[in-house]
Parts: sequence; C-alpha cells; structure tokens
Amino acid sequence: MDVGTRGNSKELFERSLKVAPGGVHSPVRAFKSVGGTPIFFSRSDGAYLESVEGTRYIDFCQSFGPMILGHRDPDVKAAVSDMLDTAWSMGACEPYSLELAEWITSRLPFMENVRFVSSGTEAVMSALRVARGATGRQKILKFDGCYHGHVDSMLVKAGSGLAGAVASDSAGVSDSQETLVAPLNDLPALEKIYRERGKEIAAIILEPLPANFGLLIQTKEYIQAVVDGARKEGILVIFDEVISGFRVHPKGMAGLLGIEPDLATYGKVVGGGFPLGCFGGRKKYMDLVAPSGPVYQAGTLSANPISTRAGITTLRKAEKLGVIEALTKRTEKFRDDLIGRFQKVGAKWTVSSVGSIFWIHPIASSPIRSPLDFPPNLRADFPAFFHAAVKEGVYLAPGAFEVGFLSWAHTDEILAKALDGLERAAIVLKK
Repeated sequence: MDVGTRGNSKELFERSLKVAPGGVHSPVRAFKSVGGTPIFFSRSDGAYLESVEGTRYIDFCQSFGPMILGHRDPDVKAAVSDMLDTAWSMGACEPYSLELAEWITSRLPFMENVRFVSSGTEAVMSALRVARGATGRQKILKFDGCYHGHVDSMLVKAGSGLAGAVASDSAGVSDSQETLVAPLNDLPALEKIYRERGKEIAAIILEPLPANFGLLIQTKEYIQAVVDGARKEGILVIFDEVISGFRVHPKGMAGLLGIEPDLATYGKVVGGGFPLGCFGGRKKYMDLVAPSGPVYQAGTLSANPISTRAGITTLRKAEKLGVIEALTKRTEKFRDDLIGRFQKVGAKWTVSSVGSIFWIHPIASSPIRSPLDFPPNLRADFPAFFHAAVKEGVYLAPGAFEVGFLSWAHTDEILAKALDGLERAAIVLKK
C-alpha cells in the first residue's frame, strides 16, 4: 500500500485516533504536553524532517537521540542496503553481531561481555535480572526523576517516606515492594537508605546523566559517593547509558566521569537508528546469563543483523571522524549562542548541555539537579515557545522536560539558521 508522501497532519491524526491509543505509538508524540495536533512527517534527511504537507524543519529531536550522524547517513544507508540483500533475521549465530560486540568490549574495559536485545527497556529489564541472580537479593534502588524504560518495577516514584512504599506512575502496574526510590542530589537521604535497607538491595540503577526528565547534571563527587556507598553494602552498580552512551564521550558517562559500573545498559546510538539495545558488564556477572548460567534471557530478534550493521557502521564512522568530540564543541557553541539570543530578546531562559545533548529551560537560582529544582514556569511557558519554534521551521522534542540533540549533519550553516528561528520564537518568552 502506498501511503504517499503528502497529506494533512490533522486528517491523519484523526484517522490514527481510531486505530491507536491516543493516536500514537509512544506517548510524547501526541503533543499532549504542548497542545495542538502532532505533525506527521513523511521524510527525514540529515538535520531535517519533512512533514506530509511538504514543510522542512531543522530537527533537534533526532528520534530522541539515536541519530548521532543525522538522518539517513549515507554510509549507514549503504551498510543497511547491503544487509537487506544479505539477510534480515536468521535466529541463528552470525558474524554481524559478533563484530559489534567485539568493538564494544574492546573500547569499554568494564564491558567484558555483552548481550544484544531490541530496546533500552529490554536491556534494563535484563540487567536487573542479572543483578538479582548475582546477589540473591530482590530489591532495586532507583532515583526519583530517572527513567529506565517501561519495565514495571521502574515505573515508580518516591512516596512520602524516604524509602518506604512507592506508588506506581502507571495504571496496570502494582505498587512495587521491590523498588526503593531515593531523591536525586541528596546524599544524606541516600546514605540513610543504605544504612537501613542496604543488605536487601541487589542493585542501584542510575542514569549517570539523567536526561529523561530535563537534563539533571550531577556532580562527579555525588556519583562517586553513590557508587562507593553501594559497593560498601555489596550492591551492584548499573549505569543506564541508553541516552548518554557513545554520545557524550567515546566511553559514555563512565568514561567522562572515570567511574566504572558493574553492569551497564545501552541503546539509541548503539543501533544507528535501528531497534537495538544491549546490556553487559563484568564477565563474572554476565556468565550467569543463559546458556552459561541460570539467569534466563532470550529474544527472537535479538542481535538483528540489520541493526547491528547499522550500529557498527555508525560507531566506526563516529570514531574515525572524532564525531563525539567535535559535536561536544559544536553543541557548547550552539548553547552559548542561543543563550545570547535569549538575552537579546529579554527572555529569561537558558540552555544546559553535556556532550551533544542540550536542554532549554528557564533560568533558575541554582543548578537544576533534581525535579525539586525545576523553575515553576517551565511547564507553563514551554508550549508557546515550542509552537513558535515550529512556525520558524525548528522542531524540538514536544515536551518541556525533553532534551535536544545535535547530530553530525547539523552544520554551522544549519545551526545559524536555527538560531535565527529560535531567537524569533523566544519573543513569546519575554515577560
């Protein structure tokens, strides 16, 4: 069936509402937090998305992070095209995932073994299972404000008690007694949990760069204290680097911080724009995974050859061209220039960034390191800015708490054009 490349977003959304929950296949796409009708896109190319109406937008969502080289990078496209003529899915041993696994383990010292899955959520679910299997403990400790996919036990937030009962953030998920939640950037609170519940906890899972609820940049000293306290209690440390892995540093946040976890999860960039995730870590823990050990994990499409070819091509090209390092500098300049544009129009907003990840938000009185630090006008004022940016041909992720991404395809010329558009859009923020 030819769906065509032209049409009307409003009509398409009305049709979609009849066949999909909320008309979408992932919640943020529905524009619920910014209002209005979601844009339906028919094409992507480099730093651009093109709507079904034929309008081109400079894209800073970049599929929420995977496209570090930009949409439809020619080298990745060539590798995928070759793979399409070779094999799609075999459900058997093949050399393509082996190549990617060897690349990852040769560059991340703590990733002595790796297992491929199809998403970041799957990777987290499996890593938690390994931690429980390794320690014989059942409880998991996570942080309020950190998202680890839609695994049932991770869809929880802190209750009124420090490490007491936790309430689910989703209907259909029972109030978990296996998950404890600590506030971010509150070491005394964390230490209390360690003292009172430490011997019950199998693993602590954290985004070393929380980037799913704003960009909540933690200090190295805090992360080190989190890790040291966990290890003192025999708790395994899991770094969720689904977003930050292979984007903020060649070795992810683990490399940027100089702190190695026991287990780690990856997604997004590792698949080069195709469905792929992985979990891995020290061999003594990964040896517990079936068929080597008693922790079962399997998947029909795990290590899909198309995804692994896209991933290895992306990572090799990024390494050869120094993409991660260059994008960090490019993003820092874009951040500083955009801050200048906000000041020019009198908008009391700013930009935070790490690597090629950035977040646009109101100026706060102190660094924003936890949800408690969010400026009160963030949620209320962002929708107008988002829609103003869209009118200027700039597409940001449709949510005040979503981060943005630069890709290799965002040239200086494209960024200059984006800055002009965002400056005009920022007039709506002037108060």
